Amino acid sequence: MCSNHTVVRCNEKDQETLLTFKQGINDSFGRISTWSTEKDCCAWRGVHCDNITGRVTKLDISYNQLEGEMNLCILKLEFLSYLDLSVNDFDVIRISSIQHNITHSSKLLYLDLSYNYPILHMNNLDWLSSLSSLKYLNLTEIDLHKETNWFQAVNSLSSLLELQLRECNLNKFPSVEYFNLSSLVTLDLSGNKFTSYLPNWLQIVNSLPSLLELKLSGCSLNNFVINPSIQYLNLSSLVTLYLSDNDFTSHLPDGFFNLTKDLTSLYLSFNNIHGEIPSSLLNLQNLRHLDLSYNQLQGSIPDGIGNLSSLSYLSIGSNNFSGEISKLTFSKLSSLDWLDLSNSNFVFKFDMDWVPPFQLSHLSLKNTTQGPQFPSWIYTQTSLQSLDLSSSRIALVDRNKFLSLIERIPNELSLSNNSIAEDISNLTLNCSILFLDHNNFVGGLPNISLIAQIVDLSYNSFSGSIPHSWKNLKELRVMNLWSNRLSGELPLYFSNRKQLETMNLGENEFSGTIPIMMSQNLKVVILRANKFEGTIPQQLFNLSYLIHLDLAHNKLSGSMTKCVYNLTRMVTIHETSLFTTTIEFFTKGQDYVSRIQQERRTIDLSANNLSGEVPLEFFQLVQVQTLNLSHNNFVGTIPKTIRGMKNMESLDLSNNKFFGEIPQGMSLLTFLDYLNLSYNNFDGRIPIGTQLQSFNASSYIGNPKLCGVPLNNCTTEEENPKNAENEDDESIRESLYLGMGVGFAVGFWGICGSMFLIRKWRHAYFRLVDTVCDYLYVTLIVKLNSFR
Repeated sequence: MCSNHTVVRCNEKDQETLLTFKQGINDSFGRISTWSTEKDCCAWRGVHCDNITGRVTKLDISYNQLEGEMNLCILKLEFLSYLDLSVNDFDVIRISSIQHNITHSSKLLYLDLSYNYPILHMNNLDWLSSLSSLKYLNLTEIDLHKETNWFQAVNSLSSLLELQLRECNLNKFPSVEYFNLSSLVTLDLSGNKFTSYLPNWLQIVNSLPSLLELKLSGCSLNNFVINPSIQYLNLSSLVTLYLSDNDFTSHLPDGFFNLTKDLTSLYLSFNNIHGEIPSSLLNLQNLRHLDLSYNQLQGSIPDGIGNLSSLSYLSIGSNNFSGEISKLTFSKLSSLDWLDLSNSNFVFKFDMDWVPPFQLSHLSLKNTTQGPQFPSWIYTQTSLQSLDLSSSRIALVDRNKFLSLIERIPNELSLSNNSIAEDISNLTLNCSILFLDHNNFVGGLPNISLIAQIVDLSYNSFSGSIPHSWKNLKELRVMNLWSNRLSGELPLYFSNRKQLETMNLGENEFSGTIPIMMSQNLKVVILRANKFEGTIPQQLFNLSYLIHLDLAHNKLSGSMTKCVYNLTRMVTIHETSLFTTTIEFFTKGQDYVSRIQQERRTIDLSANNLSGEVPLEFFQLVQVQTLNLSHNNFVGTIPKTIRGMKNMESLDLSNNKFFGEIPQGMSLLTFLDYLNLSYNNFDGRIPIGTQLQSFNASSYIGNPKLCGVPLNNCTTEEENPKNAENEDDESIRESLYLGMGVGFAVGFWGICGSMFLIRKWRHAYFRLVDTVCDYLYVTLIVKLNSFR
């Protein structure tokens, strides 16, 4: 940001361009609220100006959750050298008049439009031709499938050093002769839909003399077996090679690594590579990064891997390796910084007093056999940023060392699915992502860092109330406290958590009323099985992002307030991005543990004391898949609009006071897999249709005046009047009349129209009429004469 903006003011022309750019933006969180004429534009958020000229040279508004239109009129800024609009929520790009408006020689060196959700679509890249000075271009996750000449567009950028086109839905890879970017150092085309043979791809290395880094991950490449004698594969200058996520099904040929002796980074994860690690790997003495994870590799780790002294990143988990791992494996790996051995069957044999020669920043031993004692060598890792020991059978810890360790980890700490029983109520955990679920932790909840985004403490024995220190967790997005012994009222400061998306407080002993004000970003609200009382705040039904609401098994009472429902995600399907965590879904009369599913829509208000009529809006939430209103005192009828809820899989209205007929439209709910309408006051005939007859009698019992399959047969008196009034019979009758009318019109004009249009038919018709008339006349005269 310009530090001397009080002396040198922002250029008026630049300010006008910035304000034009802002017009199409929906800034829900006020991230660029400083962008107004009341302030000099050099003081605006993300805007940087030259200290002498006051011209805008840099604009960085990434990671700001901006929505709406990304107007590339911003490229009209004459002295702009750096533009970063990445990681926002722009949903459209406006590029129609860019080339006509850019009359100056562009000074732009850095351009990043990547990672905007929903996915942006761009039909052409012709506008790139005016950015001749560009050195860095990142269009990752922009859909370019309609731009068939993308390689010709980027070819005009002769100064380009780095090109990122990851996951752009590209499907046509250019011929080698078109790739003439002689300055290119890094090329990332991973995650597209190319289908080709690997040797054909690697020929581009020869056409790009400066290329040091090549990323082809996730491109559906095949023919992985490479013959080292193929001379045109000159990979000697390549230092970084990404081939991950390509579904290779071959083994690693022993001579493969002889092609790339200067290689420093090799990524082959997420393939189906089988066999053993070839000995030629040990020839890569400059190797610093090795990722072989998520393959089908077998055997033991080569003894010589410990001689790769430059190795700083080693990820070989999620394979079928076996054998022992001991201190000899790591004896010379003093540079090791990242170690991932997760999901493996290694036998770990380390002495209790072993002190490794390295200091790790990341360690993952998830789903390995470590316990019951916490591995003592991990206590020596004072530089750990992330630690994952989930599902590693740990029960016993050295209390003082353990508490000191978990308190200093700043990024991610995952100890899920172990049997650790410690009191950590006096700790302040400083990590941003915390998973301590499925353990035996006791005492009060710990203090949490202000940077925390995900906190999962479910399935423990924590007690007491939510600490007052949690009021400052303004970055928190996921809070999962399911199944503990927590109590007390929910603090009023919950309304300050504007980023909160998932709030799971189920299976505790919380009491009081549900807070009126909550985060407008909430997508999952679970307060199930507590002691909440009072009415349901109508504000809950104005959470436009909400997809899962569970207030079941509380003491809620009163009627459902009639209000304007704004549950947008329950009506229309939008791409929903959620942090991964485990929650409990209760559906089909049972419960099951599940990861949050993006498309799942659920409402459960069962087992309360709610009364009155259910607002009509409830039965217009057409994307809802599970609706449970059972065990309350609701009255009224099921509205006919329920026929529109065609995604419904589980519907439970049992044990209420609903009355009237079951709408015929319910037979149209073809996905319905669980239905319970028992113990109400429904009457009349169960609508005929294979869907509703597929459930057994238990779905309908407790309704004395209800009849029809699968219950007892209806009498004629019960059946006929009700069928006469059925809304779908009316619809059928209307359709029949309409069909008859249309059929008559079609038949009439089909015949008559043909006679009018076809001369032969017309003459034949009139001849027939004349003949019939003559016949009738003669017959009539003969009869009259006979009477005389």
